[in-house]
Amino acid sequence: MKSILITGCSSGFGLETAKYFLERGWRVIATMRTPDDNVIPPTSNLQLLKLDVADQSSIAQAIADAGDIDVLVNNAGIGWLNALEGTPIDIIRRIFETNTFGTMAMIQAVLPQFRARKSGTIINVTSTVTLRPLPLLSVYTASKAAVNAFTESFALELEPFNIKVKLVLPGLAPETRFGENARALSPGALEFPEPYAPLGQAVIAGLMGAHEEFTRPLDVAEAIWRAATDDAVPTRLPAGADAVTWSKQV
Repeated sequence: MKSILITGCSSGFGLETAKYFLERGWRVIATMRTPDDNVIPPTSNLQLLKLDVADQSSIAQAIADAGDIDVLVNNAGIGWLNALEGTPIDIIRRIFETNTFGTMAMIQAVLPQFRARKSGTIINVTSTVTLRPLPLLSVYTASKAAVNAFTESFALELEPFNIKVKLVLPGLAPETRFGENARALSPGALEFPEPYAPLGQAVIAGLMGAHEEFTRPLDVAEAIWRAATDDAVPTRLPAGADAVTWSKQV
């Protein structure tokens, strides 16, 4: 039985991906900062672990408890929407600690077992906001674009060890907790500095409006499944109708 460890499974992409792989007979290690048995119905193939990707000791404990895994999915992340001028530097550091450094730390933690077996797959979930500039997303985009860049570079380091590396890029996902997670990071997450208020209101109106194309959590789960099970898929895999459209325009 193959096994997969997924970060950020309390909601959204991570939760849907955990369910998707469970339904297909995989052993799933679903990790959350605060594990909740009510989020995913317990099954014999499910292992629920506490994990904070910004805490090195938490990472070490989770990897030790998980045992051997075949696939690592770095999905945990923090959303943020504000002008650079309206984003305190400590918030920027926290976003990078989770979205960027947390991803790197998780990869470092699993590489020894992958190298020893000369097999394994690493899937990093980023975003199609990295494909074109968008207002008020500079910090979030930077944290995800950094993951894109280092993923494609360190993938070359892992070729001699037969370790596969993939990127999954979702689009706009109104069913996820992007805004809620941002507010949890800072109460002023969506409170724009006065000079940027008109722009902020316009951007939010656009995000909350009707969209012909968008990304569902299931789209991301299906893309991760393809990345985990089909070696022929490209390194960058858009997830969601809008993501596919954006990727064709780059």
